Amino acid sequence: MPLAHAELLRDTIDIEAPPDRVWGLISDVRHMSRWSPQVDSVRLRDGVDQIGPGTEFTNLNHEGELRWTTHGTIVRFTPEQEIAFRIEENWTIWSFRITPLPDDRTRLIQRRGTPDGISDYSLDVTERYLGGQQAFTHILRAGMRQTLQRIKAAAEQPDAAV
Repeated sequence: MPLAHAELLRDTIDIEAPPDRVWGLISDVRHMSRWSPQVDSVRLRDGVDQIGPGTEFTNLNHEGELRWTTHGTIVRFTPEQEIAFRIEENWTIWSFRITPLPDDRTRLIQRRGTPDGISDYSLDVTERYLGGQQAFTHILRAGMRQTLQRIKAAAEQPDAAV
């Protein structure tokens, strides 16, 4: 039976850059390997080149020596506000939400929600290979912090690529 009430993971960072610059960095899932310490690569599926609701993609991930593939679908996409995607294998929904702040700054929130619980398959893999749910949650939280810090550093560069 799936874990029905998995913990919501959430982290926030304030960025000294305008929302459109931050959006330019996070709105294309193919760039996640630049930000997330766990993502090695992201490829859009079925020859699609545009990002939007329903876009499907494949991730290559790692943690230590373990490597695995996941498949995601963008479930929310509001330009310069939010991008969210659901991972097929574990049912989690990852999102980034942008909030404009005074003085052309941005608050960026990253979340991992589990509205449908976590799949039995994912729970089993986590127990067998990733030290259990509590240990892996700790790894995910640290990865979220690192992800946000990397986005912040890139966005605050004067020549930030959008």
